[in-house]
Amino acid sequence: MDTKPRILIAYDGSEPADAALDDLTHAGFPSDAEVQILSIAEWFAPAPASSYEVVTQDRVPESGCVAAKGALRLAEEAADRLRTNFPHWIVNASSACGLAASKIIESAGDWKPDLIIVGSHSRTAIGRLALGSISQRVLTAASCSVRIARGRVEESDYPVRIIIGLDGSPASLDSVKEVAARLWPALTEIKVIVVEDPLFPDFLGNLIPPFAKIIAKDKDQERTWVEKISTEPLALLRRSGVKVSCELREGDPKKELAKAGEEGGADCIFLGSAGFNNRFERLVLGSVSAAVAARARCSVEVVRSKPKKN
Repeated sequence: MDTKPRILIAYDGSEPADAALDDLTHAGFPSDAEVQILSIAEWFAPAPASSYEVVTQDRVPESGCVAAKGALRLAEEAADRLRTNFPHWIVNASSACGLAASKIIESAGDWKPDLIIVGSHSRTAIGRLALGSISQRVLTAASCSVRIARGRVEESDYPVRIIIGLDGSPASLDSVKEVAARLWPALTEIKVIVVEDPLFPDFLGNLIPPFAKIIAKDKDQERTWVEKISTEPLALLRRSGVKVSCELREGDPKKELAKAGEEGGADCIFLGSAGFNNRFERLVLGSVSAAVAARARCSVEVVRSKPKKN
């Protein structure tokens, strides 16, 4: 992220939205940033009177959206709250009328933020895994980084705890670089986690003894691979002067990363996004970043690096 990041915050006045604002104090952002707070008055178009009448749900009535004034007041209140916590930030408030996820994506397309922040309303396991939430739609559709914020309510000072999911891909290295570029308090703890899927050959090794030697060799190679992919990220993070560790886990990355966040009392899990070539790929279920964002009890930030300019 640049020295002066551009951050778009979706705010609706709810408790999770307030938690998302508080979460920013533990996100490592610099003292200088440009922020746009967007509150949306959701408006749903009525069903068309006939098959010949085309009405889209995102279309605002010609008379305007009166509720947008109330949404703007919410955004202005959030802006005042944010200015108190970050007095040097440039904070502006705005409102829109329509479907929340669509308006957030539309605003991001116009304003070109580095990061979109949305709160999460999910409280139960079923809620967190439900598809179609605003946060999940923004996460899959946005072209920039997205932070799904779930702030911890604690009054006393405590170390910021960060988890980074690493798989050796350029995308996961981007997430490491993003964390390393931020400004963290001295007691911050960063844990890099590499998750290996369970090896089916273990089962074969128990049935067919000759396979055991082959499996042992494969595991040695995997340990070498983990050391190789983690050496550069760990060195980069340690330059920040914070406590850094690395952990290897076995299991489904979607479950293990969320589990690690809960066990370690993490403030945020950072993940890289490999990006999508088309809309269909964005809608494909099962991506690690989307699944972790849905399961985790802490904030999750999915880092998407900006395209390089020619």
